[in-house]
Amino acid sequence: MSNNTSLAFGSGVLIGTTSAGPLQFGTLQDVSVDFSFSVKSLMGQYQFPVAVARGAGKISGKAKFANIDGPILNTIFFGNTPATGQTLWSYNEGATVGAASPYTATVANAATFDANLGVAYASSGLQLTPVASSPAAGQYSVASGVYTFSSADAGKAVLITYSYTQSVAGSKAVISNKLMGVAPTFQIDFYQTNPNVAGAQWSLRLYSCISSKLSMGSKLEDFTIPEMDFEAFANASNDIGQLNTAI
Repeated sequence: MSNNTSLAFGSGVLIGTTSAGPLQFGTLQDVSVDFSFSVKSLMGQYQFPVAVARGAGKISGKAKFANIDGPILNTIFFGNTPATGQTLWSYNEGATVGAASPYTATVANAATFDANLGVAYASSGLQLTPVASSPAAGQYSVASGVYTFSSADAGKAVLITYSYTQSVAGSKAVISNKLMGVAPTFQIDFYQTNPNVAGAQWSLRLYSCISSKLSMGSKLEDFTIPEMDFEAFANASNDIGQLNTAI
C-alpha cells in the first residue's frame, strides 16, 4: 500500500555551504546522489557464495543548474574568492573607419577597454590582420580602444570584437593554479517536497563534500546548463550526513 506522504516531486532545492556561508544552486534542473559499495564474496565448492561482505563505500552526486553563478562556481568548485566586477564582450560592434587621416575608429567602451578580439569587414566578413603599427590595406593596429587602419580602408564599415571591464556589477575571480590535493570543502543540503501533502518533505545533508568535475556546454537553440559532480566523505566526527524522511 502506497503512502502519499512519502512522495516527492520536482527538481528540489540544493544548497552548498562553505566557510563563507550558504549558496543556493539557481534554476535547478536535476540532482542525483549515488551510494555504492564494493562487495566481497566468500566462495566454497558451490556456485553461490557462503558469505558476502560490504567493502569500501562511495557517495557521489551530480547537479544540473541553469544559473551561471559566479559565487557558486568560484567558491564551491575553484576555491577562489570572487570580487565585484566583470570582463564583458562587445561582439561585432559596428564602426566606420575615418574618411581622413588618421583613419581611426573608436569603440563604444574605449574608456574601459580590455583586449582586442578581432576586426572584420562588415561587407564580406573577411578578417583583418592586427599589426603593431603603420597598418597596410587589410590591417589594423589598436591602442586603448582606438583602432587605426590604412588609408586604403578609409570610410569602410567594419565589425570590431573586443572585451572591456565594468566594476559595479557581476562577479570575477582569477582561476589560480593550486597545489595537488587542495580543494574547497562544502556541505550539501538537498530537499524535495510533496505538493499534494502540506509539510511533507524529505532531505539529505552531506557534511563534507568536494567537487570533482564541472561541465559547461552550449548548444544551438538551447540554454547552457552547468553540471557539477561531487563526492562526500566523513567529517571530523566520522559522520557522513543525515537523511530525513516524512515517514
